[in-house]
Amino acid sequence: MRAARLMSLVLLLQGRGGMTAAELARELEVSERTVHRDVLALSSAGIPVYADRGRGGGYRLLEGYRTRLTGLDRAEAEALFLSGVPGALREMGLQEVAATARLKAAAALSPGLRDAPATAAQRFHLDAPGWFAHDSPPPPQLAPLARAVWGDRRVTAGYKGRTRTLEPYGLVLKAGAWYLAARSPSPPSPRPGPGPSPGPGPSSAQPQGQSAGQARFLLFRVDRFGEIAVRDDVFVRDPGFDLAAFWAEQSAAFGHSLLRTSITLRLTEAGLRMLRHVADPAALPDAVASLQPDGTVRLRVESIEIAYSQVLRFGPEAEVLEPAELRSMVAEAAARMTALYR
Repeated sequence: MRAARLMSLVLLLQGRGGMTAAELARELEVSERTVHRDVLALSSAGIPVYADRGRGGGYRLLEGYRTRLTGLDRAEAEALFLSGVPGALREMGLQEVAATARLKAAAALSPGLRDAPATAAQRFHLDAPGWFAHDSPPPPQLAPLARAVWGDRRVTAGYKGRTRTLEPYGLVLKAGAWYLAARSPSPPSPRPGPGPSPGPGPSSAQPQGQSAGQARFLLFRVDRFGEIAVRDDVFVRDPGFDLAAFWAEQSAAFGHSLLRTSITLRLTEAGLRMLRHVADPAALPDAVASLQPDGTVRLRVESIEIAYSQVLRFGPEAEVLEPAELRSMVAEAAARMTALYR
């Protein structure tokens, strides 16, 4: 632990040119007394670090000295690509690795480019969770699954009442919920006792063209896993697997699976322009394909209740033709609104 801190101290001085003991203490999350002791240890080990006295002083490295500790190891290089999603790094237990990687990258930059990370951070930020997501702690199963993903190690996991052997390929963070893309090399074996209850969101799926008996790529909600055991054996990844493409395919299939019923509307020109803002994105392609010259369109929806709220957003730009139940609901709402504004 101290060796890592000493390395970080050297990289901070190399990257920033000079820092006070107070600044170093804040960065390293230690006391100023510990910083002084670390500097003495570095000096004794032959690192040319010295103290500038007076106003604007602090600790510096001898001009021209460059440490050879700037090479990134594999874990640091991988974590560096996730540095735009600090919350995700923290939840997966990779924040310390990413911090060291950023220090090494900053130390390797020429002096004129060392403010580039701060400049970019001021202008770009990826906020993965949705606007109204509750601030809930990450699922406890996430950290061991993340270690297995980075290490290409198989896991034994309880999921929905079954024990599965999985080869974890990747993690996806969508609107605050974590999903695991994994390959199942063998059929799951029964396990006694109740498992996690299903809920909204994709849980598992099989890609098109997958024949029976082959290893299957599946999608799992991380918070529905039971006990996770990371095994010692390493699996060989399929070089043709594309995590982004797999997620897009499975999330699209899930979106279509929710659209269990359909309604028929007659839209005005203004209503047609509103369609893409009102309809579920998964329903749009079929809706556009069904469009008739008079503005009649067939729209797939989750339920009549959800369709009711969607149709009300059209206002007078849409007339419900089918089903009769929805037409009556909208007519009643229109009558109440007329009475309200009379």
